[in-house]
Amino acid sequence: MGKYKANLVKHSAMMLAAACVLALGGCATRGQQPIETQVTDSQYLIGPGDAVNIIVWRNPEVSMSVPVRPDGKITTPLVEDLQAAGKTSTALARDIEKALSKYIQQPVVTVVVTNFVGNYDEQIRVIGQATKPQALPYRRNMSLMDVMIAVGGTTEFAAGNRASLIRTVDGKQQRFNVRLDDLIKDGDISANVPMRPGDILVIPESFF
Repeated sequence: MGKYKANLVKHSAMMLAAACVLALGGCATRGQQPIETQVTDSQYLIGPGDAVNIIVWRNPEVSMSVPVRPDGKITTPLVEDLQAAGKTSTALARDIEKALSKYIQQPVVTVVVTNFVGNYDEQIRVIGQATKPQALPYRRNMSLMDVMIAVGGTTEFAAGNRASLIRTVDGKQQRFNVRLDDLIKDGDISANVPMRPGDILVIPESFF
């Protein structure tokens, strides 16, 4: 009988511990932001305004750094009006190799992006009461905190906890609330969320 009571007490303690874990988990879920937090595994795509360094192995005379024009194309002495915007550096290198093969036998090309601007749909735009409103090139694993550091935080007139993130999901724009004051002023890391290419952060002015 004593052994039965001991087992019963042990079983009750285990059930109570499990219930506490579930309760804590529920509390953590309620504290999260109502925003899709899936991180995208994207590669950087070249955009207008970028500068690309074209290195042709054993051919320094055609190796050079050129800007990507507003129309998204580049021009070199042997390659004219080649589309660069919307491509990765690797894809652009292969295209240059193909174009140069008319003049150079088996060219080997490396492309290095030296000035990052990116396509518009790859940028993160910050408007409203940021210290330095601007468009930022998206970086892999970029977070809301990274964006706020880049724009210098918010102004004294900002309503940070009423800020919103406009994001295109399945071809439709959706608006999510973000808590900038909690993140920046209170150090609440739960208010930090992953960013996606094309996000627009809107920081409204507070009403006095």
